[in-house]
Amino acid sequence: MKEKYDVVCIGDVVMDAFITLKEARVEWDAAHEHPRLSMSFADKIPYESLTVAPAVGNASNVAVGAARLGLNTAIITSIGGDHYGTEILDRYHKEGVSTEYVKINKSKPTNYHFVLSYKAERTILIKHQEYEYYDPRKLDSNTDWIYFSSIAEHTLPFHKKVSDYLKRHPEVKMGFNPGTFQLRFGAKKLRDIYKHTYALFVNREEAAFILGTKKEDIKFLFKGLHKMGPKVVVITDGPAGAYASDGMNQYFMEPYPDPRPPVSRTGAGDAFSTGFFCGLVYGLSIYDALRWAPIESMHVVQFFGAQTGLLSKPALMKLLRAAPKKYSPKRI
Repeated sequence: MKEKYDVVCIGDVVMDAFITLKEARVEWDAAHEHPRLSMSFADKIPYESLTVAPAVGNASNVAVGAARLGLNTAIITSIGGDHYGTEILDRYHKEGVSTEYVKINKSKPTNYHFVLSYKAERTILIKHQEYEYYDPRKLDSNTDWIYFSSIAEHTLPFHKKVSDYLKRHPEVKMGFNPGTFQLRFGAKKLRDIYKHTYALFVNREEAAFILGTKKEDIKFLFKGLHKMGPKVVVITDGPAGAYASDGMNQYFMEPYPDPRPPVSRTGAGDAFSTGFFCGLVYGLSIYDALRWAPIESMHVVQFFGAQTGLLSKPALMKLLRAAPKKYSPKRI
């Protein structure tokens, strides 16, 4: 009999090279809405530092975070048959994430992304290889929770396999955080994924994009996203805070108070999802899960890399106990 997992995460994993830029600038359009990173063209541009992080990616970050929080965790992902793939496996073994469902594509390179860091923000150069993946329908009853996130653009048939599995196992709850290509697929093509999602994680702009609207009113967005199927909807709003709804109760949560400026915001969203999602897995209400989530994201932004600052459960509980009394979700 296969091992039973608390959580199985699904999504692409990459090597991330964090390049801290020294000579760059941010340029805005006339409406001050769409910033662009600008550097000299056809020139040699000095940079400050380079940090390489293995086993990064939306689902991978949550898998590592869940394991650190004490959950028995596995990941469905794919790697190349190269040195970088071996580094990723080594990282999973070190973090206690099971590699039972990791598929090695021996003739292909491992995904490698470049993260250009400037003034605590990041611009990421991405490329996803066309891999074969473990068939999620073979999971049977080996888990109670799934977390599904960013995966390559050729994987639309794979999404059908995920939705087929969820149809056959309605007792399994899924957290879904659509990545770049999943947003581009559109809500219609992923209708069955949204229908079988238990907890949906998006930011405010993504919520509006999914619904095909320019309205960013939170209650309007909650209503539209719940109609698509998710029982719980989480909408993040960057440094302003986050919102969560279970269809009956809706809350706003401020960031965890921390006087230190962020070192890098890379991974802040995944860290927030980690705290909230793992709170649900542990049986918390959305109110209490909202108290976990900002602690994870606050701690992650104090380090380079999306996983460096992910917390153990005792460390998270310590910070929660140290929080001021006003650190609680507010009903909206």
